[in-house]
Amino acid sequence: MTSLHHPRLSGLGRNPAAPQDVLVRLAAHKAGRHGMSLRRGRLADAVVEALLTHGDGDTAVGLHGKRISPAMRRRIAEHPDPAIRDAYADFVRHTVDREVPTGIDALEEAHGQHRTALAGAPDPKLRAAVARAWYDRPVAVQVGLLADPDPQVRAAATEHRQPGVPPEWRERCLADPAVRVNVARYVPLTSDQFAQLMRTEDEEVVGAVAENPHLSADMVARLLDIDDPAVRVAVAQSRHVDAETRNRLYALVEAERAAGSVAADVALNWSFAEPGWLREAPLDERMAYLDCPYPIFRRVLASCRDLPEEAWRRLDDDPDIAVRRAAARRPDAPPEVLERLVRANGDVFHVRPLLVEHPNFPRHALRTFVDEPSPHVRYVALQDPELPVTALQRLAGASESFLCCGVARHPNITDALLEHLLSDADPEVSDEAAAHPALRPARMYRILTDAGL
Repeated sequence: MTSLHHPRLSGLGRNPAAPQDVLVRLAAHKAGRHGMSLRRGRLADAVVEALLTHGDGDTAVGLHGKRISPAMRRRIAEHPDPAIRDAYADFVRHTVDREVPTGIDALEEAHGQHRTALAGAPDPKLRAAVARAWYDRPVAVQVGLLADPDPQVRAAATEHRQPGVPPEWRERCLADPAVRVNVARYVPLTSDQFAQLMRTEDEEVVGAVAENPHLSADMVARLLDIDDPAVRVAVAQSRHVDAETRNRLYALVEAERAAGSVAADVALNWSFAEPGWLREAPLDERMAYLDCPYPIFRRVLASCRDLPEEAWRRLDDDPDIAVRRAAARRPDAPPEVLERLVRANGDVFHVRPLLVEHPNFPRHALRTFVDEPSPHVRYVALQDPELPVTALQRLAGASESFLCCGVARHPNITDALLEHLLSDADPEVSDEAAAHPALRPARMYRILTDAGL
């Protein structure tokens, strides 16, 4: 078998308990090599040798840095095949050439130079990559990037609010077409600078200005009649508009969305902008937004930590789930509030820490989630590391593969249940089962034998 689609071999390759000889044998199969590329920690020299023997340049991309010993790094640096010898450096250079974000450590390793030197490299794409990756660069380096002769480098240097644009550079950046839109989003603007940006009549520039959190009331007033849904929503979130104006702006955008406008839908539902100023407003001013009809204001309010008890009661019962979740992250959220929220809606596993990891969450209640009708809520029960085997067996019988995968990762799994999941028809489930550190070596060897390894 030569296909990559051999999930048990792939899972075995990333199994942290797999013995060295298992990994050496796995290196002869593409799926095993793929699994080992996802493996954490340093690879033994014998495993690296096996990967070099059976793999190719794609395999060698993962053999670098702390993943291998100094001896193996020298071995690869002296390898007669340039596809092996230069695999990692070529991969990083390719990402730079394609403008794919790359970590600053990877850039240093691939080029063998310190980031300060790379910021002045001859290749403008490399300088731009450094600007995107080196978030905490010194002011002197930032100034050099702002003065770079290549517009793509200057644009990369101003993509994020940090490290920022020194005050003496703002005028020059706002006049630079390569960075004007980026900078207009976040630097404090003088009246003249604001007027100059508005005179461009460039929709992208005006949209960026509308998102600027430092606008004065007069500047916001100048934006009120701009016929663009993103601008209208940004202005509606400003501290300088009253409730009547805010309602009018939102109503206009809602009407556009109802008429089929994609731009209006994006402005209302897919924007990351928020009225962050509300967090710093006086408490009595913030409390007025408990009745705000727009969830984004209540969501920001719920992220505060000094609200009175009555406010928390209302936010805990808010009709918007995102508001309720934001409120539940306060340090003193009651256990019953946390349990009720997760039991009704599950948890959000891409946002850490999880609500079930909150110090006040009643962890003893997790195993009762196995009885809930929603599979997403039942999945939360797996956060109990001591979930009884009977509960794991019930979850393993679910039709939803993500539940079976969760069982296959659970620390309390038994040999019998692991064997059952290894034979699951869904490749993701059998992959997770093969990756479980409780899998016994004898079973690992049988997997290898069955694959002809």
